[in-house]
Amino acid sequence: MFGLGTKALMSPVAFGVNAIVDDEEGRIILVRQTYMQGLHLPGGGVSSGEPPAQAILRELREEIGLMSSAPPEFMGLYTRQFGFITNVVALYRVREAKFEFKPNFEIREIARVDPKAPPDEVRPGTRRRLAELMGDTPVSPYW
Repeated sequence: MFGLGTKALMSPVAFGVNAIVDDEEGRIILVRQTYMQGLHLPGGGVSSGEPPAQAILRELREEIGLMSSAPPEFMGLYTRQFGFITNVVALYRVREAKFEFKPNFEIREIARVDPKAPPDEVRPGTRRRLAELMGDTPVSPYW
C-alpha cells in the first residue's frame, strides 16, 4: 500500500518537539516532569496541523511560562523508539528566552544546567543532545 513496508503500517508514529533553551548565563533549561524520572529538555507533542516551530513555543509557554524569545532555530530531526511506537522529534534552539516558571500539572521544577557538565540525573537522550551542542560528539539521528 503506497510503497510502505509492513513495519511502517504496524508502527504508530508520534511527532514531537523539544528545545534547547539558553538562559542569559549560557546555562540550559531542563525540566523535571511529574510523570517521568530525571531531567529532560522541555517539549511535547505537535497537534494535528500545527507547525512544529509554533508547537515548541506553545509547549514552552505551557511548561516553563515562556513570555518572549528569539524565533526558534531548527537544529535537527531525530528518531526515538518506545517499544513499538516511534517518535519523530524536531529539536529547536530557543535563545533570549524570558520566562516566569510556576510548577504546574506536568512540570514540577526546572533546572539551569551547565551544558558542559550536566548533572547525573539528566536523561540519556538529553545528555546526547547537550554533548552534540558542545561539539563533544557527532550528531546522531537517534534520540
